[in-house]
Amino acid sequence: MDNIIFASVTELAQAIRDKTVSSAEVVDACLKRIEVVNPRLNAVVQLTADTARQQARDADASLARGEIKGPLHGIPMTIKDSFDTAGVISTAGTLGRAKFVPAEDATAVARLRAAGAILLGKTNTPELTMWDRTVNLVYGLTNNPYDLARTPGGSSGGSAAIVAAGGSPLDLGSDMGGSIRNPAHLCGIAGIRPTSGRVPRTGHLLVPNMGIADAFTQVGPMARFVRDLVLTLPLIAGEDWRDPAIIPMPLGNPQDVELKGLRAAFYLDNGFKSPMPEIVAVVREVALRLAEADLIVTEHRPPQSDTARNVWYELFNADGGAAVRRLLQVAGTTQMSPPLLGTQSESAVTLAEFAARMDRWALYRREMLTYIQRYDVIICPVSSRVAALHDDLDGTDLSYTMSYNLTGWPVVVVRCGTSPEGLPIGVQVVARPWREDVALAVAQHLETVMGGWQPPALPA
Repeated sequence: MDNIIFASVTELAQAIRDKTVSSAEVVDACLKRIEVVNPRLNAVVQLTADTARQQARDADASLARGEIKGPLHGIPMTIKDSFDTAGVISTAGTLGRAKFVPAEDATAVARLRAAGAILLGKTNTPELTMWDRTVNLVYGLTNNPYDLARTPGGSSGGSAAIVAAGGSPLDLGSDMGGSIRNPAHLCGIAGIRPTSGRVPRTGHLLVPNMGIADAFTQVGPMARFVRDLVLTLPLIAGEDWRDPAIIPMPLGNPQDVELKGLRAAFYLDNGFKSPMPEIVAVVREVALRLAEADLIVTEHRPPQSDTARNVWYELFNADGGAAVRRLLQVAGTTQMSPPLLGTQSESAVTLAEFAARMDRWALYRREMLTYIQRYDVIICPVSSRVAALHDDLDGTDLSYTMSYNLTGWPVVVVRCGTSPEGLPIGVQVVARPWREDVALAVAQHLETVMGGWQPPALPA
């Protein structure tokens, strides 16, 4: 099989079942790619090479006996370091957990393994996942594969960087304010933040420890191709009888979605932070391409899009940083990284003020539901910026993603363009609650007509 490191999960899974390539060959190719690119990326922070190679040999032996473990039989994957992985150091980027080895997998990790996936290693994340850059005091800084002087975003930055670079075809991310979608945009891959309540967060560091911010957090797959999100999302979705937020709602099939006649709204500027001209041009081109596919396309900005970021921060900061301090105490961390200092204030707000902030959130959600009643899908920027230089601390913008953490709606990010500097540009494809099938179907069409993921200029 040619170009193993850049093949899709779907292609690799079929090739392994057809025995045109072995799991051992796929795993070895990914490990060799990691060996080549990771010294410059610092994306993979724990490597389980020996175990992965043995599990790949076992997968091939099982297949020879006619035994297939699941849809991901023999497929290598990496996992964001904020998820527990049994027997493998899981730090969440905080010093107190620098040698912490969990006894069991996070639910989503266990489900991927049960489907046949093989763990290659853990990918870097900012401390407690709480920054839009990927750097921490345990493992240091992660670089963008399209320009090593730039950020891959955060908090799933290590995930996005190694997937984009061909070291892993699949990773598992988490998203509290844009942490799947922002890195997917900056590194040119595909990622989905499912509807809140779709995928169990059990075994992810932040849940249930972040108070109201728990409601913002969701777990989702990250890959180079949208079809791989379609393949993996059903494998990790559904109640685990441990995460109380999970609702057993049916998950539709994107193949059953008819694009013609879908009502699509798009907006180019949220009124808070205007995007670069090249991002505006890409979103406008996406709108044109959807109209050509017989969607009913309307330019219409959602209500309160200019203030949504403020609503998110009002709620996140309401406790004065107490939730962060609890997490650090549980981890045994005594030295806080600089980004976490920004979560700390002298005191929490009063109960009356917290109730008022909850009211503002409820009003925002109500107005957004009224808005999306007119549409099936929303198209908009992921951010106002492409990947920023590491020393440009004002260069990342999550205002476009935070809006949909507040609603809890499903959002797919897919690469649809390239900046003059050669940096990826993604778009958000937002759907109604529980309609991941619609978001994925539209994103898959855009991937086809707009180009999707493109390999970075790193050595093959």
